[in-house]
Amino acid sequence: MTSDSAAEVDPPGAAALLGPAQIRELAAGLNLHPTKAWGQNFVVDANTVRRIVRASGVGEDDVVLEVGPGLGSLTLGLLPQVRRVVAVEIDPVLASELPHTVTTHAPDLAERLDVRHTDALRLTGLPGPQPTALVANLPYNVAVPVVLHLLQHLPSLRSVLVMVQLEVAERLVAGPGSRVYGVPSVKAAWYAEASAAGRIGRSVFWPAPNVDSGLVRMVRRDPPVTTATRSEVFAVVDAAFAQRRKTLRAALAGWAGNAPRAEQILRAAGVDPTLRGERLGVSEFAAIAAARPG
Repeated sequence: MTSDSAAEVDPPGAAALLGPAQIRELAAGLNLHPTKAWGQNFVVDANTVRRIVRASGVGEDDVVLEVGPGLGSLTLGLLPQVRRVVAVEIDPVLASELPHTVTTHAPDLAERLDVRHTDALRLTGLPGPQPTALVANLPYNVAVPVVLHLLQHLPSLRSVLVMVQLEVAERLVAGPGSRVYGVPSVKAAWYAEASAAGRIGRSVFWPAPNVDSGLVRMVRRDPPVTTATRSEVFAVVDAAFAQRRKTLRAALAGWAGNAPRAEQILRAAGVDPTLRGERLGVSEFAAIAAARPG
């Protein structure tokens, strides 16, 4: 499903959303050629924008962080619904153009927009009202690092709704025992409860990617209660999945110093040394990290 209704009409006061012809016209005016390096695939279907905004659940009190706003399709969908949109864009041309696009298509909402020309992976804080939600069409090549980085450095984020490559979406929401459960699944679970929020076809993008996309919803929660730090827990996760077909006793040998030591730590944590990492939840990884002597 790529749109909700071809005849869907925006409510009074909503911004005029961009269509395929307007997207291409904007790109031509900027002499813009979407680059794979920055993962630029622009949404050209207004109903998909409406669907993302609706799935995000954001409202008039929210300050939304949007990463990679591109030509402004999603930005224009968000602005009427929220208090403020902080748009983080790495492309200097797009960052400069976005305020003009909003002024043209939604002049009454332009004051709600704050554009930041920077790399989201370098963002560690923002001035002014703190963002409460992340809503974004994320570049496929950096989606997981961006989500984890922002959840780490912006504790004010209470919810996330991102569109990512379908395979990445499946990994983010996977639970223990799933064939696609891995490092992204566990690290995301440290910060939030993740769930699938729908599938998006490739035809709603320009240029069209080679794969479908998925929507992932995340709701912030407290991390597991543990004496270990986040970095200590993540080190266990990385070690366990670096050799995911091995038992934890073998996979964690390097992390612990040797296999017998790994087994001792695992037993102290109440974890069966013969299990594989793909069977454990984030709380069990936290217990393992805490059981390692300092």
